[in-house]
Amino acid sequence: MSGRRYPEAVDVAIVGSGPTGAAYARVLSEQAPGLSIAMFEVGPIVSDPPGAHVKNIGDPAERARAQVASEGPGERGEKVASPGAAKAGVRGARPGTFLLEEGYVFDGEDGLPVVAMSSNVGGMAAHWTGACPWPNESERIAFLPDMDELLAEGERLLGVTRNAFDAAPFGEIVRERLSAAVDDGRTEATKVQRMPLAVHRRDDGRLVWSGSDVVLGDVTRENPDFALFDQSLATSVVLADGRAAGVVVRDLGSGEQHEIAARVVVVAADALRTPQLLWASGVRPAALGRYLNDQAQVVFASRLRDVAPLGDDAPTTGLAEYSGVSWVPFTDDMPFHGQIMQLDASPIALADDDPVVPGSIVGLGLFCAKDLRADDRVEFDDAHIDGYGMPAPRIHYTLTARDREVIERARAEITRLAEAVGDPVGDRPFTLPLGSSLHYQGSTRMGTVDDGTSVCDTDSQVWGVPGLFVAGNGVIPTATACNPTLTSVALAVRGARAVVASLA
Repeated sequence: MSGRRYPEAVDVAIVGSGPTGAAYARVLSEQAPGLSIAMFEVGPIVSDPPGAHVKNIGDPAERARAQVASEGPGERGEKVASPGAAKAGVRGARPGTFLLEEGYVFDGEDGLPVVAMSSNVGGMAAHWTGACPWPNESERIAFLPDMDELLAEGERLLGVTRNAFDAAPFGEIVRERLSAAVDDGRTEATKVQRMPLAVHRRDDGRLVWSGSDVVLGDVTRENPDFALFDQSLATSVVLADGRAAGVVVRDLGSGEQHEIAARVVVVAADALRTPQLLWASGVRPAALGRYLNDQAQVVFASRLRDVAPLGDDAPTTGLAEYSGVSWVPFTDDMPFHGQIMQLDASPIALADDDPVVPGSIVGLGLFCAKDLRADDRVEFDDAHIDGYGMPAPRIHYTLTARDREVIERARAEITRLAEAVGDPVGDRPFTLPLGSSLHYQGSTRMGTVDDGTSVCDTDSQVWGVPGLFVAGNGVIPTATACNPTLTSVALAVRGARAVVASLA
């Protein structure tokens, strides 16, 4: 890829190829054809089409190669594929991701020991679970009156469905038992239901998971004014007369630096590397990197009781083919979000004379909303450099007394849910190491006024820097427990519409 011809100037430069960067490219391609768009991604193309989910790669060896290629610079660390491995004390990342080598915890703080990132076209959406729940109650961004319409548009871009696992033989059983334990007193929106998923089932029965390729869509791929450059590190945003004027990009193949002029710059990296690029560019609002929040995660397993053996026509392949993916929504009274899905195997050894109905072990996970604090942050300095030569992220993060209380409540609740659906496997639930959720938010948060507590306005434009937009989970200003991708894509839709209006 070295020696490529980068454009001298474009209308819109997008840094990052994950779902939110892709959403900007898609909306621009649909609503403002003729605008030139260049997208820059530090990682390589690992799938065909670019940005596709690696789970769609049929050959296991090819899929493994794609995951390894996504794991950034430096040495490849140990991988953690299951809570059981994490429980054994391995500080490892999931396949397709990589950890910070240092700066993830400081004395007297909890830190984020397994905070992780991906570097590849499509970002972490090439490796995610595809869960796209809507936020509820205090998770919602109250100052955005058009949130429902934006979420619906986000679903369209992500290809969200609710019926991909309707044939799962145990799905209704799981939901009925959860509903009996949970639904009393809840609104319709917060009752147990199928998880909205960015996946569809082909006519031949095969599941196809959405990545950034689905968000980009044919309209973007066929746009002659759109170009994607992989292995291209954005090292700074160019500023001129107080506004964004372009980006400086290093071709990682040749090492050459290129300055590309742009009327608008969208930084859509992740919750660590978006503030990193802004800081490196001298754009340092007071809230940059602050209000960083993860979702503490509690997991357990349960063996479905009183289920009949499956017939010969039952599905037999795929991680979630038996019980599908069910959702226990967040509420303010129960400040955690539940994701209940198939386990590929029991997390503990079962006796040889204790036969298990295939698919009858289900995994339960509760994600907890964080107590938001300005002191929970990612910060940067000139003394510490990451594997790309950029200012290294340094994490300061502490659980409050309320956070610990919520986690203990989640442990009690997940035990209750495990008992409701079957017989718990193991003697107690396990709290995963902080950072395990991969749902980092808040570091470039949105606000209504420039009062030092937010980085961007309600259109995701950085305060005081016209033409500079931020995107990704970092923009979310609320304490959420649900998977954040749908919300961040919804916010990207709003920002992209603002870009269209500004360049019209």
